Amino acid sequence: MLQNSGTSTLRYFIELAYKGTNYHGWQYQPNATSVQETLNKALSMLLKTDIDIVGAGRTDTGVHAKQMFAHFDFENEIDAPHLIQKLNSFLPKDIVIYNIIKVTDQAHARFDATRRTYEYHIHTMKDAFENDDSWLYHNALDLDKMNEACQLLFRYNDFECFSKTNTDVRTFNCVIFEAYWRQIGNRIVFTISADRFLRNMVRAIVGTMINIGTGKINLTDFEKIIESKDRGEAGFSVPAHGLYLVKIDYDFDTILNSK
Repeated sequence: MLQNSGTSTLRYFIELAYKGTNYHGWQYQPNATSVQETLNKALSMLLKTDIDIVGAGRTDTGVHAKQMFAHFDFENEIDAPHLIQKLNSFLPKDIVIYNIIKVTDQAHARFDATRRTYEYHIHTMKDAFENDDSWLYHNALDLDKMNEACQLLFRYNDFECFSKTNTDVRTFNCVIFEAYWRQIGNRIVFTISADRFLRNMVRAIVGTMINIGTGKINLTDFEKIIESKDRGEAGFSVPAHGLYLVKIDYDFDTILNSK
């Protein structure tokens, strides 16, 4: 699996997915099981040295990821297919490794990401198989109005009103590239892409748009909420189990290590 390269430390990106139901989010937490901690333990055991992975971002307790990237450093060349097979055999069934890629020493899973895409899933009829993966919501929703609200998001950059309070970020500015709702059978899916997201941002946007879809607020109210920069003015935060991180984009032509 390993070959001594005779060189300095090498950096690797790892591509993975996980179902967040059994985890207290991505980031390490004392006295709670996280995805990051689970991966650290697996990599450290298989590579026989302490590994500390750095994720592309955080997901909260119960949130899922169809695509997540993280990076770690290791002093030797890695036989990626063999290590992927070993990891997938060792890890719990709700975490899967897709790829391990050698990148440049400066490549960073979080800071080099150019775009992140989330989906929020709602199912409108009781389903015995959807409870961990989608939020059951019975009330009728006006998706046309909710999609009009999506268009208003593009007018703004400051989304403090949708951010978790007492956060440590230096700016609440985000560039939203796309946002839309669509109906797929009995499931309603919200998709949003941006250069970055604030903590709880997607769940707060969805909760506020639910209020638009049920007629509790109108589009003018929605704009006033954004301009208020006040989390207390925005809608409720929808449950975590309907949220998925589905895609992270990088300029791989720049960060790949071809040596």
